[in-house]
Amino acid sequence: MKLYAIGDLHLGYEYNRKAIQELRPHYEDGLILVGDVGESEAHLDLTFELAKRNFREVFWCPGNHELYTLQSSRPDLRGVAKYQFCVDIARRHGVHTPEDPFFRWEGEGGPVLIALLFTLYDYSFRPPHVTREGALRWAEETDTVATDEFLLHPDPHPSRDAWCRELVAKAERRLETENPEGLPLVLVNHWPLREDLVYIPKVPRFSLWCGTKATEDWHTRFGAKVVVSGHLHVPRTDWKAGVRFEECSLGYPRQWQDVAAVGKDINDIIREILPGPPPPPGGEADMRWRRWG
Repeated sequence: MKLYAIGDLHLGYEYNRKAIQELRPHYEDGLILVGDVGESEAHLDLTFELAKRNFREVFWCPGNHELYTLQSSRPDLRGVAKYQFCVDIARRHGVHTPEDPFFRWEGEGGPVLIALLFTLYDYSFRPPHVTREGALRWAEETDTVATDEFLLHPDPHPSRDAWCRELVAKAERRLETENPEGLPLVLVNHWPLREDLVYIPKVPRFSLWCGTKATEDWHTRFGAKVVVSGHLHVPRTDWKAGVRFEECSLGYPRQWQDVAAVGKDINDIIREILPGPPPPPGGEADMRWRRWG
């Protein structure tokens, strides 16, 4: 019984919708969906249906795209209401969410607790000389602005920063109190937990929308075995202090069509999380690119 992960399926693209149909059965295994499944109820329904058909246990945490408010899909739902709408869809399919108890995994690589997180971001992934007030102007200097600024609303919070602070505080309380056995954790969050793992050379100032410095030490503070994330569309494996970090994005079609062109499909790209390899000597290792699986 193995545990796999993939993120950023972006089913708004027909190419990716066709790709997920090729998912092969893993009837005794688990699958983590690391956010950005898509923007609509139809995208979530399709993904959850196929995942549950092929995997014994399915886990999901939201990305920014699930939280978008679009005129074409429930324009009445903003912020927390849109998030809760997605949670309700997941539960309808029997998919685990960040609002559910941490899941005790007894398969290969266990026992561990799978902790699904939802932290959002607070614009703190920026150089020391850039203030919060000047952060958006700093990004705009290189023509960088996230679609989130127009479609991801923080309602009823006054800002995304405020929503992020509330989410981080809630996650910290749970991580401190909901692991009485002290089991190793698999931390799952759409956004990277560490700023030093954000590598997006084509749009470096997009880092503003990539996480919060408040989670920088969570992998050691809470005893993680593996940290799973997406969002960057830069699949890779890193080791920090004996903890494995897996960025598991699929991405937009243009970002992985050349992988498909050599005969690989989504089954080659889903990442094995557990059991996974043992920690390297000293707990650190060179980053490994995982674009080709």
